[in-house]
Amino acid sequence: MSARLEGKRVAILATDGFEQSELLEPLKALREAGARADVISPKSGRIRGWQHTDWGQEIDVDIELASADADDYDALVLPGGVMNPDHLRANRSAVQFVKDFADARKPIAAICHGPWTLIEAGAVKGRQLTSWPSLRTDLINAGARWVDEAVVTDQGLVTSRKPDDLPAFCRKMIEEIAEGPHERDPAKIRAGKQEPRAARH
Repeated sequence: MSARLEGKRVAILATDGFEQSELLEPLKALREAGARADVISPKSGRIRGWQHTDWGQEIDVDIELASADADDYDALVLPGGVMNPDHLRANRSAVQFVKDFADARKPIAAICHGPWTLIEAGAVKGRQLTSWPSLRTDLINAGARWVDEAVVTDQGLVTSRKPDDLPAFCRKMIEEIAEGPHERDPAKIRAGKQEPRAARH
């Protein structure tokens, strides 16, 4: 990966039931690019991944959510899995943490079912994104423009559908974090004069 992230700090928000590859591969990519990546969770200690059809490995939680501050981070990653984002979107602190990144226009990368938490944070209206197919109606109902592509970027928001998309997802995630916060002009977007950037893959 050509973009380097030295000096960047990235939060990976997850809890039990995260899709194992969707946390571990972005975590590895971020660290290889020079970023400091912290696993943040409402739980302390360790959280357990989901590997296809059964429980997977446990990983250490670096910082408990109650002690985390979005202001300390340059970007956010939301892994998928079904249980993980379903628990997070019901947690007020987790939703507020995500909203803080969205409000600051910091890069956010969400894969698979990860956008569920974005919906709860009010962060998808007017945005173009993708997800696991079963979230399509939820996202459209929340005001998003849903497309079926391996990776989609919209002004710092990176989304992908599934573990098979991880190589493209990680590349775009690194690029967007290297670029930093994105500014958008809501008036221009409403007037159709500013369109989301299309991903190249």
